Parts: sequence; structure tokens; C-alpha cells
Amino acid sequence: MSLAKRKIMSRHEPEEAVEARAEAVVEVRPEELRILEAMLFASSEPINEKDLAARLPEGTNLAGALERLREDYANRGVNLVRIDGKWTFRTATDLSWLLSKETTEKRKLSRAAIETLAIIAYHQPVTRSEIEELRGVSTSAGSVDVLLETGWIRPRGRRKSPGRPVTYGTTADFLSHFGLDQVGDLPGLEELKGSGMFDGRLPPGFSVPMPSDDAALRDDEDPLEPSDLDLGLAPRAEPASGD
Repeated sequence: MSLAKRKIMSRHEPEEAVEARAEAVVEVRPEELRILEAMLFASSEPINEKDLAARLPEGTNLAGALERLREDYANRGVNLVRIDGKWTFRTATDLSWLLSKETTEKRKLSRAAIETLAIIAYHQPVTRSEIEELRGVSTSAGSVDVLLETGWIRPRGRRKSPGRPVTYGTTADFLSHFGLDQVGDLPGLEELKGSGMFDGRLPPGFSVPMPSDDAALRDDEDPLEPSDLDLGLAPRAEPASGD
């Protein structure tokens, strides 16, 4: 077959064949995206941006690369999400039911524990007596102990007041469990109203505070003491970088 005839036939190539050839062209994926994918899929824990940037080629726009990767996985079975300032792949929300057996919490929190957790999340740092005042009823030691066992709350320090009561705040595990990047992402009053959790008969002046989980102790807090180790109050030691 002559070269001229082959050119004529190529001009009349079926559209389906042209599309098939176009799909067969492999896109050259940027190296920084491949590296990010490898690190995030290989890690069992979310990774902070500093550690991600350390493995990327010099001059890489980390924020841009992460956003590109997040867009790439937006409609896939796993999504790239940011939790507590760190990045990880998580099962897409609409597919989470597939893993419900593996992720179902065996022990349900009591209503008292849920109320206690909500107060700590929104009002931290907060003491046990302050929790009771906000709830309007006595808070059993069991509610706080259960939340400590889950790893969702932690002792922060001691209030500079008579008796020096322990103050409590939320943890990174709390953010991870509820899929939050920061505690400030918790719903505000208007969002709670929109969800139907509050009706229009709220007391005058009622408000929902803007939560903050700043790890720095406040002016009215003292740090926990070495003797608190015996009471199980000292925070768990963080693993050294690279361990």
C-alpha cells in the first residue's frame, strides 16, 4: 500500500479508534505528586507538611502539589484530607459504610459522657467543677475517665485557684476521629440551628463559644507536676522525630 493511500485512510479513521488511541497516551505524572502519593500511602499516620516537604525536590510548591493531589482524588474511593494540620488518605465519606464493621465503636458513650465531651471541646481548658456548672448536674468520675481512655481528651494543667483543679482539653485523636482539621471547625450556633439540634426557644443571650485547642497554657493555668505521673494525669510522651 502506497504512503499516499495510508495518509488518505488515516484522515478517515473512525472516531472511536482516534479516541481509543488518545486514551492510550499515558500522562506523565509530575514527580512531586508521585512522591507525595508514595509517602502518604505508605504511612499509617497523617504526615505533617514539614516532613512532606523534606522529601520533595527543591523548589517544589508544596501547597500547590497537595491541592492538585486533593483534586485528583476528590472523586475516587479514597480522598486526601487534612486533619490536625497533617495530611492523610481516608476512605471517601460516601463509601464509609463498606467499612462499618471494622470501624463501629463497640462501647457507646453515655449521654453524660457525650455532654462532657461537648463541653470540653467548646470550653477548653475546663475543670470538672466548671463542667458540672455548665451541665447543671454533677459529673461522675466515670464520664471523664472514659473520655481519657478513648484518648479524646487530656489533662492540660492545673487551674490557679483554690484546690488547683486539673484542666482538660481535646487531643489530636479527637480531631482524627471526627474528621476535623482543627477544633475551630466544630459547628457554631447557626450551623447547629440549621441541623435542627436547637429550636427557636433558646434563652436570651444564649451563645456557642468559638472553640480553641491552643496547646499553650493560659495565664490562669499551671503546668502539671511530676507527682501527677502517679495519678496518671501527665500527658503521654510524644515519640521523637524519626522514631
